[in-house]
Amino acid sequence: MPLETVAVIGAGAWGTALAQAAVGAGRDTTLYARRSAVVEEINTLHTNEAHLPGRRLDSALKAAETFAPADIVILAVPAQMTRTALEAIAPDALAGVPVILTAKGLEKGTLLRQSSVLLDMAPDAIPYVLSGPSFAEDVAAGRPTAVTLAGDGASETSALAAALASTALRPYAADDRIGVEIAGALKNVYALACGAVEGAGLGASARAGLIARGYAELARIVAALGGSATTLTGLAGLGDLTLSCTSIQSRNYRFGVRLGQGESSEAILASGASLAEGVATAPVAAALADEAAVDAPLIGAVNDLLTAKADISTIVTGLMTRPLKRED
Repeated sequence: MPLETVAVIGAGAWGTALAQAAVGAGRDTTLYARRSAVVEEINTLHTNEAHLPGRRLDSALKAAETFAPADIVILAVPAQMTRTALEAIAPDALAGVPVILTAKGLEKGTLLRQSSVLLDMAPDAIPYVLSGPSFAEDVAAGRPTAVTLAGDGASETSALAAALASTALRPYAADDRIGVEIAGALKNVYALACGAVEGAGLGASARAGLIARGYAELARIVAALGGSATTLTGLAGLGDLTLSCTSIQSRNYRFGVRLGQGESSEAILASGASLAEGVATAPVAAALADEAAVDAPLIGAVNDLLTAKADISTIVTGLMTRPLKRED
C-alpha cells in the first residue's frame, strides 16, 4: 500500500502541527479547513495565526476546503466533532484507507471511543489511534516528540509509523487501540483534577498523590474494557498522564486551575477558554466506569466539581476520609 499522500482534516493547532510534521517526514500533505480565509492564509502566508501564532509553516504544506482522497487520513478535530466531520466525507472515500484518530475523548451519549465512531460512520476504514505526550506547539516547532500509534496488524502499523516518522516526531507502533484510546481520553479528566489541586493551593504532594491514584484508577478501567496494562507504562499512558497533569500548557490543566480557584465550569466556558476535552469526557468516563462496574472516585469527584455538586474543599475531604485500603 502506498503511503505518500496525507490528508489532515482539521486546521486547529493540533491538525496544523501534525500536517507540518507530515511534510517534515517527506509526505505530500494537504490540510483541510472549514474557512476559506484559513486556507488562503496557509497557502499564501504559510501561517495559521489563530491557532499557532508566530509559527511559520513549511511552504510545501497545502490547504484546501474540499476533501480529496489520500493514502493516509489524519482526523484532527475535537472528540465531540468527529462524527460531524465524518458526515462530510463519503464512506467509500475512506474504504481501505488508514485513518489516524487524534482526538482524546469519548463521544457523549454513545460512550463510544473515537475508533468506534469512525467504524460506525465508515465501516471499511482502517482505524489507527495516535496518542502520547505531545503539545501542538512542540510538534509544529519540530521539537523532539515521541508518541504511540496503535492499530491492528503489526506490519501495517509499523509501516504507517515509518511513513510519519522524522527527526522530530517518533511514533512507536502498538496494537492496543482500546488501551491507548481510553488512556488518552481519561488523562484529560485527571488533568482537570490536578489543575484544580494547584488552583486551590493544595500543594505538590497532593498533586503527585492524585497522579498516582489516577494512574491506578485508569488501570482498573482500561483492564475492565479489554485494554492492556502494558499500554499504561508507555507514552500513551504514563507519558501523557504526566505531561497533562503537570503542565500549564495543557488546556485541561488550565481549566482545572480555574475550577480550583472557585470559578464555575459555566463561567470558564463563557469566558472563551480554550477547549478542554476533559469537560465533555468526564461524565462519559463516569458512565463508562459505572457500566464496567469499576470504582472510579476521582472521575466522580471531577464530575462533582464540574457540575458544582460540591466545592473542592468538600470533595477533597470526601476523598481523604474514604475507608482505608491496601494500595492497588
